[in-house]
Amino acid sequence: MTTRIMIVYDSENGHTERLARSIAEGARQEHTEVLLKHVNEADVKELGNVDAIIWGCPGHFGTISSGLKSWIDKLGYLWAQGKLVDKIGAVFCTTATVHGGLESTLLNLITPMLHQGMIIVGLPANIAENALYGSYYGVGVTCPVETDPNGPPNFPTGDDLALGRSLGKRVAEMAGRYRSAARE
Repeated sequence: MTTRIMIVYDSENGHTERLARSIAEGARQEHTEVLLKHVNEADVKELGNVDAIIWGCPGHFGTISSGLKSWIDKLGYLWAQGKLVDKIGAVFCTTATVHGGLESTLLNLITPMLHQGMIIVGLPANIAENALYGSYYGVGVTCPVETDPNGPPNFPTGDDLALGRSLGKRVAEMAGRYRSAARE
């Protein structure tokens, strides 16, 4: 049986999209279908038909971007019907500065999942890519502000993308285990 994972992201300059793509890459395993959608393409009605949901955005002053927040605010009828209860959930974000609110953005992203009754999956310290980084609530990475408009963009680094792949893999594994246990 196939495990279905939907990754929904908001991205303004491609930073968060790159991180979302690395998460999707890590989640793609045998018997796993990954749906990767920009928030403008994602339909909340599809969420009832997936086993896991991962959402993320650029952090805006320590909280959820308006694009993703507007989309999350459409989940009320799913909440009223309990459609997302016991689904696996995970989150990710990017910020432009080192103290730009990574942890507060991740926690703000987790809160609506908890209201929905979802089971949150983070990154424990025993995952090699996270052992020294410490992104326990999900994946939060800093892409420094680009001060030179003619210079190369400061996209997530190779280590950042490895964290993303680790989160995707962990969510796929946990969703698969949970789905198998629920069938027994």
